[in-house]
Amino acid sequence: MYVCGVTPYDTTHLGHARTFLVFDLVARLLEATGQPVRYVQNVTDIDESILQRAGRDRVGWRELGRRETRAYLDDMRRLGWRRPDVIAYATRELPAMRALIRTLERNGAAYRLPRGVYFPVAKDRRYGELSRLSPPAMRRILARQDDAALEDPGRRDTRDFALWRTVHGGPTWPSPHGRGRPGWHLECSAMIRSHLGDQIDLHGGGADLIYPHHENEIAQSETATGKRPFVRTWVHVAAMELGGKKMSKSDGNMVFVRDVLEKTDPRALRWYLLERHYRTRFDHDEALLDRTRLRQKALAAALGRGRIGPLGRDRDTKAALAALEHDLDVRRALAFLERAAPRADATTRASLRAVARIVGVA
Repeated sequence: MYVCGVTPYDTTHLGHARTFLVFDLVARLLEATGQPVRYVQNVTDIDESILQRAGRDRVGWRELGRRETRAYLDDMRRLGWRRPDVIAYATRELPAMRALIRTLERNGAAYRLPRGVYFPVAKDRRYGELSRLSPPAMRRILARQDDAALEDPGRRDTRDFALWRTVHGGPTWPSPHGRGRPGWHLECSAMIRSHLGDQIDLHGGGADLIYPHHENEIAQSETATGKRPFVRTWVHVAAMELGGKKMSKSDGNMVFVRDVLEKTDPRALRWYLLERHYRTRFDHDEALLDRTRLRQKALAAALGRGRIGPLGRDRDTKAALAALEHDLDVRRALAFLERAAPRADATTRASLRAVARIVGVA
């Protein structure tokens, strides 16, 4: 399992936490039901967004990235995160990126321009199958990207994307194509290939990554390896909103995890962020969070302390697990726990505690 992680130029907001808790739940559920998981998550510690923020705040880009990465990891630790087996940093993976570009060049799927090396989307006959967007819609999205101003105007197709950028300002690294920086999409494909192989079972991130990021990952990875599918299952988490607008660092409309945790049990915050289905957008609601705090406390009291598991074959445990296995229906699973816990015998209660541990709410 590979999950697109943070671009560390601001502290973790609730939308970040929701996304990464969904994959935390996936890993916990698979492992609790007997499926070994190798979980890789990246940190995009070099990116135009980081450089822009570092310039604005007059701080070194490495210093900014390290500070915000530490803050992110601390926030997720407090939320009881099942830490990924590998946290891959883009700046440490340059050899794998250069190797992937060489492979694409050998396959005739890279061309050079003054501003860098580009992937021609025409090389991928399936391009667009993930996002299902029309070319005009793709171009509108691309025009809003942070790196849009860096694109070479000589591209064969304005949807062609950079594998390597030849730049003269800011941090650069050597390559056969001149000093520069790797393309954002290349980073994840290279790290997946390095740590997990040519094909993986599950890949995900926020729904805003479907295009262009994940669409471009598919194109360059499948073209490089000739193996399809690159990813067997995609999981995309819908955005959290604040006042009807997507919670985002670029817009500055954020509720930070560390601020909420000053008055909220981490288990209650997990409940709040996971209960709304991961494919559904929802607006942050303080009143709902207050009710969730009470529900979490009541469930913890009903389950009590004591032995955790094993997962039993009783009706209530089976029903809760079936809900989780049905596209992560956390709302239904928690409803089963709330109903069953007060009347459960000691053996069943131990099993229900194990289900609550999977979700991380008790």
